[in-house]
Amino acid sequence: MQALYAYFHSEDKSILKHEKELFGSFERIYDLYLYLILLLTEIRHCGRNRITIRKAKQLPRQEDINPNTKFVENKIIGILATNRRVAAESSKRKLVWDKDSEIPQKLFAKITESEEYSAYLSTPAHDFKEDKKFISTLYRNCIAGDESLEMFFEEKNIHWADDIDFVNTLVLKTIELIPESATDNLPIAQLYKDEKEDKQFAKDLFKRVIEHSDAADSMIRAKTENWELERIAFMDVLLMKMAIVEFLYFPTVPVKVSLNEYIELAKQYSTPKSSVFINGILDKLLAEFKGDGRLQKEGRGLVEN
Repeated sequence: MQALYAYFHSEDKSILKHEKELFGSFERIYDLYLYLILLLTEIRHCGRNRITIRKAKQLPRQEDINPNTKFVENKIIGILATNRRVAAESSKRKLVWDKDSEIPQKLFAKITESEEYSAYLSTPAHDFKEDKKFISTLYRNCIAGDESLEMFFEEKNIHWADDIDFVNTLVLKTIELIPESATDNLPIAQLYKDEKEDKQFAKDLFKRVIEHSDAADSMIRAKTENWELERIAFMDVLLMKMAIVEFLYFPTVPVKVSLNEYIELAKQYSTPKSSVFINGILDKLLAEFKGDGRLQKEGRGLVEN
């Protein structure tokens, strides 16, 4: 969607150039995922530094000499910190947290002030299940949605502001799927489920929306007789074009899946009334496609919406 939006608003109509940018944006989403995994280990590093500094005080207190190490020894962070796949992908992409970055330290301070942190340290139990529950809760309540973190990522890449909610969900899923028997070769989330197939789908959708743009305009115009197409929000038109192309030229994508996807995108990226408007127009178009036999889906259950 973002790549097509950029294409239609650009004077440069090189499909290859915009396609390259499309796949580059996928790679940057994965960079963000790895940055957030690495952030957990950086926060743990802040905890270790604090323990070292307090032990070195001229007049250390008893709790400084014998600190509570439950957080810095958390098994989930330990597994992620030693994961060879995280290390290899981060190294390949040259991803590392700047030693001068204040973000990990600020988040560590925020975490140590939280009720979750106090409750976690106060319990004598130190088992895998408790460690996982704590990190999941910690991530949801203290890291995901943190304004300073989101501003930091937006400054690094403006598109990450749109991607971070999805990537936070991916990090949480990664945490929740870590087994107690995990080794340093534990699989992490991959950029593609099936790289060849997924890339081909993205490429085909991108090109076909451009190829059939004028025809889709005509279809939409015919169903919006009381509206001039130019008066409809461009994002609404773009989302309907993408849906039309999926309906007509992607036989293995269920109609219901396409319809739900674009209505959800409208809720997130367009006007408050867009989802209802788009749903109404697409319903009319689907009825027409079914009626004249243009809707050809492979397999049972792919046509019902």
